[in-house]
Amino acid sequence: MALQPRHYIIGLLGAGVAGGLAWLAFRTEPVPVDLATIARGPMLVTVNAEGETRVKDVFEVAAPISGTARRAPVEVGDAVVAGETVVAVVEPAAPALLDARSRDQAEAAVREARAALTLAEAQLRQAEEELHYARSQHDRARTLAERGVASQTALEDASQLLAIRLAAREAARSNVEMATSALARANAVLVPPSVGGAARDSCCVTLRAPITGTVLTVDIVSETPVAAGTRLLSVGRTDDLEIVADLLSSDAVGLRPGTRAIVERWGGTPPLEAELRSLDPSARTKVSALGIEEQRVDAVFDIITPAGARSGLGDGYAVYLRIVKWEGADVMQVPLSALFRHEGGWAVFRAVDGKARLSPVVLGQRNGTAAEVTEGLQPGDRVILHPADAIAEGSPVAERTEG
Repeated sequence: MALQPRHYIIGLLGAGVAGGLAWLAFRTEPVPVDLATIARGPMLVTVNAEGETRVKDVFEVAAPISGTARRAPVEVGDAVVAGETVVAVVEPAAPALLDARSRDQAEAAVREARAALTLAEAQLRQAEEELHYARSQHDRARTLAERGVASQTALEDASQLLAIRLAAREAARSNVEMATSALARANAVLVPPSVGGAARDSCCVTLRAPITGTVLTVDIVSETPVAAGTRLLSVGRTDDLEIVADLLSSDAVGLRPGTRAIVERWGGTPPLEAELRSLDPSARTKVSALGIEEQRVDAVFDIITPAGARSGLGDGYAVYLRIVKWEGADVMQVPLSALFRHEGGWAVFRAVDGKARLSPVVLGQRNGTAAEVTEGLQPGDRVILHPADAIAEGSPVAERTEG
């Protein structure tokens, strides 16, 4: 029996459905991927570090004598003028109180000194009497010698005795002065401490600002006894700042004076410009938050941006530094997330006509987000980010769309 045309049509439809089902069952689904377009642009390779501002030149004012520092006449933040603004006043130290034994000893010393003075005064009177007698004897011998009654030898003896008595009187006077000073010194030990004396203003050391600037710290606020050399306050210019950053020694290698740095997170916009001035010649060991010993180096930067463009930035403020180790104005770059190791080198997957194509690349400089590509890619190429293990040469891929 011959088949009808409709039987052919039904058969063909059945074969088509079966073929479609088989294709759906065995076809490879495209892998959804994120893509990035290769382009040229500026690139920076930086060392990033936390930094802190500080005044370049800090002038500390210290007590020149031991005594009592009066209450500070200035406060932190006050403006001062060099040689004019009084920043501190120090009174000389008051005598200490004496215990019973020390007082008895001091009083005995006074009595001893008074007795020595009485003795010295008596010796002075004796010396003056002897001098008066020697002078009269000398005058008599000279008169007799002029009349030819006494010999020249007698006159010489009288002159010598007069000179001796004169010297004795001067010695006695010196003894009186010494005894007077000793008595005054012994009495001074007994002087009691003065409290609120009337002559306070005439006995104090007044300290004035060493420079025109701003008071940074006040160490002694209230009236306090101080020793000579005790720091009372510090003064500096808040418009003359520098930045100190704590770097790993490995990051500091290769940095040279004049290296540019970008200052961010300082509290204002835009970022500030800074320049490396110096690196500490020796590193120090510092334990990190993870308990790892690290070698650290202090790097000091000058702020290049004028003071008017960084209003409000003061001493001890935290900043974030991006220290430029290398920079290029027109660099072809690939995201680091697109790179993977391949046969000892680096490679990426390019997305070409819905297929993944393996492309070895040669890299140059790199920073925390991208790497310079010197060979293997062209501007406009689209590369797969974070390629999964399921992607291989020729794998179908489709750009992931936001759902």
